[in-house]
Amino acid sequence: MKAGPILRIEALRKDFRANNGTPVEAVAEVTFDIPENDFVCIVGPSGCGKSTLLRMIAGLETATAGRIDYRGETISRPHREIGMVFQEYSLLPWRHVLDNVSLGPEFLGAPRAEREAKAMEYLRLVGMEDFSRAFPHELSGGMRQRVAIVRALANDPDVLLMDEPFGALDAHTRILLQKELLRIWENHRKTILFVTHGVDEAIYLADRIMVMSARPGRILDVIDVDMERPRLRAHTSYGPLAERILTILEQEAAAAFRDTAAAKHEQE
Repeated sequence: MKAGPILRIEALRKDFRANNGTPVEAVAEVTFDIPENDFVCIVGPSGCGKSTLLRMIAGLETATAGRIDYRGETISRPHREIGMVFQEYSLLPWRHVLDNVSLGPEFLGAPRAEREAKAMEYLRLVGMEDFSRAFPHELSGGMRQRVAIVRALANDPDVLLMDEPFGALDAHTRILLQKELLRIWENHRKTILFVTHGVDEAIYLADRIMVMSARPGRILDVIDVDMERPRLRAHTSYGPLAERILTILEQEAAAAFRDTAAAKHEQE
């Protein structure tokens, strides 16, 4: 019998009120499954609720409606088997690299020697062992993001949620970290749900790509990326797949612009 998905999202919705009191529907009736060990990317127009969706799955925001199941168990708060990496490095500036990476095991009560040994194991994984006593301000952006990733991995989560983790990096560093992340994923086989604005990044990384609509965010399409790894950007399938996704995003951006213009016209 086939095992169920590691994550199941059913009819998830998020509403909130803007500063002026206007009700806003951020995410509308989102439903999808994530099989174990999959690498799934989410792309969509700016403001479509991608980050909000990820934060609800992480238990950092409360859903207005719907449910989130992890291995068949409904969850509504942070779960130790679901880790998250943010776009901002979110490292503690007063703690050096080793203490940042060992933060999770420390919270769980692991002895210092044990948690430091585990932290060093992960730092070696990304070539950062020589910087274990450095502080975050002494590192480049790419190095800080490596630390943020292995800090999440040091908790040994089943699922890793990544919210545009490479968005603030220069193009060269971003490509290097994409390769680094794939190497880690192939060695450790975590389930990864990765939000990105980059269509190229999604195609390079993902087993499947979920394309979201403009706000309120819905899943418009789920695309299997049928290319062997390591992927070459010169692959004949790369361009047509990028064109397919960009066409959807352009149509959504145009529709959102028309809706905004119509709403403004009604108010005038």
